[in-house]
Amino acid sequence: MRKLKVGVLGATGSVGQRFVQLLAGHPWFELGALFASERSVGKNYREASKWFLPSEMPEEAAEMVVKSMNDIGTSKDDIAIMFSALPGAIAKEVEKRCAQAGYAVASNVSVHRMEKDVPLLIPEINTDHFGLIDVQRSNRGWDGFIVTNPNCSTIVMTLSLKPLMSFGIEAVRVATMQAVSGAGYAGVSSMAILDNVIPYIGSEEDKMESEPLKILGTFDGFEIRNADFTVCASCHRVPITDGHTEALWVKFKGNVSEEELKDAFKSFTTNIRTPSSPEKPIIVREEPDRPQPKLDRDAGGGMSVSVGRVRRGQIENEMKYIVQGHNTVRGAAGASILNAEVLMERGYI
Repeated sequence: MRKLKVGVLGATGSVGQRFVQLLAGHPWFELGALFASERSVGKNYREASKWFLPSEMPEEAAEMVVKSMNDIGTSKDDIAIMFSALPGAIAKEVEKRCAQAGYAVASNVSVHRMEKDVPLLIPEINTDHFGLIDVQRSNRGWDGFIVTNPNCSTIVMTLSLKPLMSFGIEAVRVATMQAVSGAGYAGVSSMAILDNVIPYIGSEEDKMESEPLKILGTFDGFEIRNADFTVCASCHRVPITDGHTEALWVKFKGNVSEEELKDAFKSFTTNIRTPSSPEKPIIVREEPDRPQPKLDRDAGGGMSVSVGRVRRGQIENEMKYIVQGHNTVRGAAGASILNAEVLMERGYI
């Protein structure tokens, strides 16, 4: 198979670095261009980016010269896909410019997620939502298109909710314990997070309460009809490097047992077989003190989520459990790459 050349927008940031790491040596994609802010333009990638572990920087990227985003669309190149890890303030304009120029944009940024004609994708859940690409192109007159993956905490939670939809979900409550890497390289100072829990993450709760309803909604050929339940979220930053852990309370329309929930998690499979897709999207941990970030975040190459502590809640028809996943792999760069793989497999690219 001939590899497709890809670009990374915002390549020097923490998620951009994860894109570069996961794309290096990818069997389907080849790093063709790295883009960043003007202060990095013209420098080689080794010089322009501050890697947490410099020894992990892929050699194939280290000497690449960082390009300006102002040059996108001004000349013909052979880039097929742009992966976006841009700051939200500039992502809206740059991603649209890329789509207008004919690129497929696989974005990890929130700015387009809730737009009616933009797919918000978790491929194991809603590949039928790829149908919005045709709607988007028709609406906007673009040669390219934008697809998005959800917020990192939303992905972890929503993957675990999908197998439970058949039981009739009425309401979800979730409390998160989110790793500091989710805030970016310099997002939370060490003095703020050490020996501490920060009970606020800007806009995180809004995303967790709205995004799952679109993801789990129904595509009618023109738009998404949101899933019919409510989500109430409380989000917290904790002193963990990588891996978001979430406690869920799910109220069902009827009675559901612990074993039924566990069986639903264990039997959840998909027909997606791409380089980044995990063999088991959901792994059930039977130990009473699992899942834990240190032990479980790298499950399935960081692309699987782990569930455990499945038990009955305190109100009628309520069950509760813990779910954990890698926030910068499954919850960010890995999710965008998986989206692009499925787009390629299904002929959209």
